[in-house]
Amino acid sequence: MAFFRFGGNPLEYRLYGNGPWAAPTPWGRIQTIMSPAIFPAPDHDHESCTSAAIAHAETQCVTRGQRLTPMRRQVLEALLSSHRPLGAYEIIDRLQQKTRPAPITVYRALEFLRDNGLVHRIESRNAFVACVHNHESGDLVIFLICERCGAVGEAPGGAATEALKASSRAAGFSPKSPLIEVAGICAHCRDR
Repeated sequence: MAFFRFGGNPLEYRLYGNGPWAAPTPWGRIQTIMSPAIFPAPDHDHESCTSAAIAHAETQCVTRGQRLTPMRRQVLEALLSSHRPLGAYEIIDRLQQKTRPAPITVYRALEFLRDNGLVHRIESRNAFVACVHNHESGDLVIFLICERCGAVGEAPGGAATEALKASSRAAGFSPKSPLIEVAGICAHCRDR
């Protein structure tokens, strides 16, 4: 258990589980429970990880009165098949169908998934990655992109979120999709 400052308020972080959830503690702080690893270990239970993400997507669609159509599900599953960003044509190549879907079909599915917070676009790679975190659409997202293996980790914004909000307010600017991409080497590749 660790304490961090976020906007001047201490937060308690307990690390375990497969996804982040936030709940107030009896003493008024927010308890954030999140996956301990930003980059999943190479030997992690990928099937469980994928199943949880699909279940989250289904629940979110039902809650919003939307449909996770077979094509949307297949596109999401293709993105979940690895923790690396994929372009639309790479997704098409991974889809298991009798006929190759038109690129516009995949782009429409990606747009739906992105609008519903189920995928993110990695601007520097012109590619997409599945979002396995439960955060608000306007929250700052920090992507850590490994230059060796290509894996993408989604890190919590922490104090950077408040700094970005303050800077944006001071400039009279309203960020549409605040994100930061940081290239480097993940711990798994560094340790090899």
